[in-house]
Amino acid sequence: MRDQQILKAKVEIHTQYDQYIEVHKYYAGTIVWVAILALALEALLPVYFRSAAILELPLLVTIYFGLSWRNPSSGLLLGMAIGLAQDSLGHTPFGMYGIAKTAVGFVASSFGSRIDVEHPISRFLLTFAFFHVHNAVLVVTNRLLLGQHEPYLEANLIIASVVNSAVAVFLYALLDKLRKPS
Repeated sequence: MRDQQILKAKVEIHTQYDQYIEVHKYYAGTIVWVAILALALEALLPVYFRSAAILELPLLVTIYFGLSWRNPSSGLLLGMAIGLAQDSLGHTPFGMYGIAKTAVGFVASSFGSRIDVEHPISRFLLTFAFFHVHNAVLVVTNRLLLGQHEPYLEANLIIASVVNSAVAVFLYALLDKLRKPS
């Protein structure tokens, strides 16, 4: 009898927790167009503004939608698609960004269902952390698959992660306006 009461209490707590997880919906084509725009800006901005090369807009889009969807499978597939598209536009070996963004999309979606991701401070900190996860996956992939020694922690990485995290706070607020009303 006591075990049944404990089980019932656990189910009620779990059910109450699940009610507060909000999965955001977007209008048809929004995600595709945002990803295409991020990839285009990633390719074009550094041509005209050299300092824009520090921005990693496809990563920010992957993180945002991963955190918003809260579905690891969707985050994984989105990260893979954006990463492979970025690989096809860039000069890196094909699949490098695909692997890194797949990992980030999966982890971001997993975190999005467990913590508050709507607050600007949490968005800044999560983007900062995911930027470093993305870079770590790239470095490990370069070392293991390509046999190239690439340093992990440099001053440029710290600057880039802070800049991208700050841009992300404003970009995510802008992308929030593309949600369907709930």
